[in-house]
Amino acid sequence: MSDQTSQDDTNEVSVEFGYTPELKRTLGSFQVFAVSFAFISVAVGIFGTYGMLLNNAGPVGIWTWLIALAGQMLVALVIAQFAARIPLSGSSYQWASRLANPRVGWIFGWLTFCYLIVGLMAIDFAMASQCLMPLFNISPDEHTARVLTVVILLVQAALAIASTRLVGLINSLAVGVEVTIVVVLVIALLVAVAVTGDGSAGNLGSRGVASDSADYFAFGGGLMAVMIVGLATLVGFDSAANMAEEAKDPHRTVPRAIVGSVAAASILGMLFLSGLTVAIDDIDKVTASESPVATIMRDQFGAPMERILLVVIAIAFFGGGLVSMTSCARMVFAMARDGRFPAHQLMRRVNKRSQTPIAATVLPLVIGILVMIVLPGDALIELITAGTLFPAITYGLVVILYLAVRKRLDRKRGAFDLGRFELPVAVAALVWSVCAVVILLSPIDATVPMIIVGGLILVGGLYFGFLLVFRREVLDSEPGQDVFSDTDRRTDPDPQDAGV
Repeated sequence: MSDQTSQDDTNEVSVEFGYTPELKRTLGSFQVFAVSFAFISVAVGIFGTYGMLLNNAGPVGIWTWLIALAGQMLVALVIAQFAARIPLSGSSYQWASRLANPRVGWIFGWLTFCYLIVGLMAIDFAMASQCLMPLFNISPDEHTARVLTVVILLVQAALAIASTRLVGLINSLAVGVEVTIVVVLVIALLVAVAVTGDGSAGNLGSRGVASDSADYFAFGGGLMAVMIVGLATLVGFDSAANMAEEAKDPHRTVPRAIVGSVAAASILGMLFLSGLTVAIDDIDKVTASESPVATIMRDQFGAPMERILLVVIAIAFFGGGLVSMTSCARMVFAMARDGRFPAHQLMRRVNKRSQTPIAATVLPLVIGILVMIVLPGDALIELITAGTLFPAITYGLVVILYLAVRKRLDRKRGAFDLGRFELPVAVAALVWSVCAVVILLSPIDATVPMIIVGGLILVGGLYFGFLLVFRREVLDSEPGQDVFSDTDRRTDPDPQDAGV
């Protein structure tokens, strides 16, 4: 079968759901996997949170990764079930709109949009301040970090607008480099410890500087606080679902990418955490360092290896930010073509040459630049911290939706399916989702992030109210077929303008 024939067959998915295919299907199975894996980015997540782990729980806190691994995998399996049935741009927005109603779908879409916007700023600002500035020996300076962040955003936007194929290739390269280097580093660290004796397997059970903490096992205390290492890292795997209309054979490739990326990231992350922890020669010194991971590398291999690590981390950061921007653009595009996003007539447009939604891609760029210019330092950090709450809340809502509608869902032959395990997996995923939100809200200093999350939800609520009062018709129905097995398909006479 030719590529053109295959693409035509796959594009029938968009037509069935009431949309004229506008996005080009260029992402193969590995590139779809790379989209999810690049967003997760084990190297980036651990690089940014390992210091907090050492300060709050000591080296032994790495074992909480296994708990997060199990919980997030349960969520990924549920999300993969949805992705196999409704492979459309907009992922959770589309699922909730079609399986509950458009009003519920709008809430899912707005939460995901906020999460992706905040995630984009968090990734790019961290890349600038924690990676590029040390790499180029630039003295710590928040103004410089903000300027670099804007430059990174501009480059990512240009690439995302130019070509989805290019985004896929860059992400594939970033993932290949990250996986290779992390594996090599883990082996090299263990060999170095065995040869020099600088390090100890005993670190794996040490509480380090937190050994005398009075609230170590308390609610919101040291051990619970470090759960954020796994919760903040093993997220974003649903990005592949958000780009499903640009994936080949999405019923199969997207669910496999979601589950596969979590599995691969979980294993790689545990290996990296274990290697780093065993290689600590002086726990107090490394814990006090501004960049513990880089300090461990410097102590074991010297300054050159530290710089190599920073280069690899920079590549991983850039890939994660690029995926976040592209995924955010697809969420905006998906909501806009249904007339449910501000300036929808502009945001829904797809450039005929690049086959990418330019305005929807420029939007996160503009928001990012404005935040870098307007938001003061402390508020910026709190905004980034608040970003960890959005995926936990959204994933929990997705699981609840699945439990509510699973018995009525249609099934596609050959697509990903949990079969008789779907109910226990979904129930366990719901229990975990509740625990994850509680964990993230438990620290005493979570008040400001909660206020920020509430504020962003309120902003969305105001626009939602506008739709209910002045444009209620766009929230009344969905274009295309009904995804429930016990109802007839329905079609819209004009799929391109359905709901607008």
